Amino acid sequence: MFSQIKRENPLIHCITNHVVSNFQANGLLAIGASPIMGEAPEEAAELARLAKALSLNIGTLHAESLKSMLTAGEAANRLGIPVVLDPVGAGASNFRKKAVKEILDLVDVSVLRCNAGELAAVAGKQWQSKGVDAGEGLLDVRELAVTTAKRFNFVVAVTGKADIVTDGKQVIEIPFGDPIMASITGAGCLLSSIVAAAMAVRPEDPVKTVSNALRFYAIAGQLAAKSTSLPGDFQAAFINRLASLTDSGVEEQIYLQEGLR
Repeated sequence: MFSQIKRENPLIHCITNHVVSNFQANGLLAIGASPIMGEAPEEAAELARLAKALSLNIGTLHAESLKSMLTAGEAANRLGIPVVLDPVGAGASNFRKKAVKEILDLVDVSVLRCNAGELAAVAGKQWQSKGVDAGEGLLDVRELAVTTAKRFNFVVAVTGKADIVTDGKQVIEIPFGDPIMASITGAGCLLSSIVAAAMAVRPEDPVKTVSNALRFYAIAGQLAAKSTSLPGDFQAAFINRLASLTDSGVEEQIYLQEGLR
């Protein structure tokens, strides 16, 4: 799949978090996709029509960016372009909760990519979180992911110690990654846009496509962590791993690590 991304160089329209837009764009370039980071309402629909997938991220949400997300999302739906929603900090404020509800009411989202706290907020469940962090709770995340996927008819991808991908029927758990990935801002945000790039070239089997994207991303992080224990160095090493990791390299790591388990 990632060799296909490099061949096709899909344009990914990102209406995203100002904190991470540079990291997100560089990560997309590293895997061979082409990012466009336009959020003005006046051009949102036009840019969505040019793209192969749309990545929506509410990390630094405001009224104008929400308007752009709705406009771009509706344009993407008309053309059958995959839409990935990252509900960053969805439970942190009423504004974010209402915005996510409006997006889900008006836009046909293909994939919800989130952490456990964000999933709970989307599902309307109680969860202890701090800002945009995942936080802690007593809910069964796997079960909540399944019920939320069924309710909204999309793929849910929840990242954590083990990632979970489900469409409400199939459930795939991904045990790779490294804790240092949580030490840099935007790791989840970049993942959401990489999921969008994967969906741009392989939309026909969303669960498999999203699972492969998360597996690729987690293994890239795991390999990058072997060369450094410091967050600043890790970010550069991670981008380099995203650029150099191949599909066969992922398969090799899965074989090696499953053999160790």
